[in-house]
Amino acid sequence: MKSLVYITSLTPAEGETVGDVFYREKPHPLAPQLAPDESGFIWMPDESFESAFAQNATAEQIGLLNATQRPLALACIQERSPRPLWIEKPSWYLIAEEDRMIPVATQRYLALRMKARVRTERLDHTPLVTAPQSVVEVILEAAS
Repeated sequence: MKSLVYITSLTPAEGETVGDVFYREKPHPLAPQLAPDESGFIWMPDESFESAFAQNATAEQIGLLNATQRPLALACIQERSPRPLWIEKPSWYLIAEEDRMIPVATQRYLALRMKARVRTERLDHTPLVTAPQSVVEVILEAAS
């Protein structure tokens, strides 16, 4: 593995949890309040796809994201991270300035901490869907 690419990602350090990183900054006003259901799974509320998760997506893309979502187990965000590869591998980080799920300040902090090569664009939380060319460009840069 030559390098790593993170696209508007949560990148905990050793001993941190995803929850530690996710909740380090005040959430965006339109971010949904996520809570586990009775089985311990966290689901994105239907209305949040359009308002916070993928606000730049088409109606068709939002419908598909909503219909195919998979829940996140509460245990996943509480698990302590092992030593991350970004400590030893060159890393790239695409910061999404219009992300309403992961605060931009958190993304900047994480990218700086990992000494990543940063690209910043006016994107939502789902550039893989709404701006795939930007994602491809970062990957190609990291691969070169």
